[in-house]
Amino acid sequence: MQNDTENRNFKPPNSLNWLFFDLNSYFASVEQQDRPELRNKPVAIVPSNTDSTCAIAASYEAKALGIKTGTKIYEAKKLCPDLKCVLARHDIYVEYHKRIFAEVENHIPITKVCSIDEAACKLLKNEQSPIQAIALAHRIKKGLRVNIGEHVKCSIGLAPNIFLAKTATDMQKPNGLVILEPNNYKDQLFNLSLNDLCGIGFNIERRLNNAGVKTVEHLWNISPKHARKIWGSVAGEIFWYRLHGYEIPDKPTKKRVIGHSRVLDPKFRPSDKAYSMALHLTVKACARLRRYELYARKFTLSIRTMDKHYWASDRSFSPTQDNFTVTKALEEMWRKMQWETSKAKLFKVSIMLNDLYESKEITLDLFETAGLENKTIKNVKLSNAMDKLNKRFGGNTVNLGTCPKTSTGYVGTKIAFTRVPELEEFDE
Repeated sequence: MQNDTENRNFKPPNSLNWLFFDLNSYFASVEQQDRPELRNKPVAIVPSNTDSTCAIAASYEAKALGIKTGTKIYEAKKLCPDLKCVLARHDIYVEYHKRIFAEVENHIPITKVCSIDEAACKLLKNEQSPIQAIALAHRIKKGLRVNIGEHVKCSIGLAPNIFLAKTATDMQKPNGLVILEPNNYKDQLFNLSLNDLCGIGFNIERRLNNAGVKTVEHLWNISPKHARKIWGSVAGEIFWYRLHGYEIPDKPTKKRVIGHSRVLDPKFRPSDKAYSMALHLTVKACARLRRYELYARKFTLSIRTMDKHYWASDRSFSPTQDNFTVTKALEEMWRKMQWETSKAKLFKVSIMLNDLYESKEITLDLFETAGLENKTIKNVKLSNAMDKLNKRFGGNTVNLGTCPKTSTGYVGTKIAFTRVPELEEFDE
């Protein structure tokens, strides 16, 4: 990191450079907007219809009663007997995401999509004064209210860099608007707790406390070198600079894994029946691999049983993107898993394609024999044909094995914290 933060003569910007918006209780808000009978009621979004699961989102009415993300549903129902538990509809959340972000772009271009419900927008020169930036924020809020719906609200932060703008959105919810003006925001930050800052979780807070740093003001006043030492890496130094308003760009990332996981409905928990779920997740992952024009060298299967045991294994192969090479590996590992777990009932199944490469990074003449090469080419062509048929006639038109029917109506595709799935994934 020496070339990034050391020996710098730069100064933090003295203007508002970024607008960050964060959609409030996004999944629950979308459900309340889409389903009028849920409005103004405590709502928990759940992955399955069982009291043993936990809430993956909660409406503000539910939050007021102590129900939050991660709360077990049986505990939530004790807090609120009238709680409305709603099965997550990830496809609807992606559709609303696209509509909402299109509305925001009617007012300002989105520079960086950070998650399904967050984005950062670079302010233009004529938008960087507090008056103009606040007026822009109000136009965005009005646009969402008029063109999306009054139950979809957002908090907006304005600040010199993305980190501070995101921090500002967390300072006032729901429907907040907070500005951290350059060179004049220390007092606002000093009112926060260390764990209010994005990037300071339990472990980092403990390290800070052990180093005598107990408040945001203490953190502000240490040196960047000291922050690096506390974190144990250059990440601490980067955090210090961003806290002080400097713009430190993120390093470009490369897609490293493609995977799916599923908490199994009760009827799919016997290992023989769970195989159809694992097979379907695997084929979906392979379809994504081809859509991204990537090849994988490794496939990993991991299992969590109902008695909380964990099992995992992987297989390596020549670089591939076809269904059949990977599903053969799945079949072999599944038999091994059943033997080693004595066919225990399963709670969760996860699959992952990793060790990914673009076509330019590999040579496809590594196959051992001409016969194997021809078979591989046929498998790729057949896999591509399946993709085309499913895209044209709808997901699951052509499958390997039986497509499992679940309470949510689709399998595998979920919204991760930093990844917004394409709508096509719900049809793969």
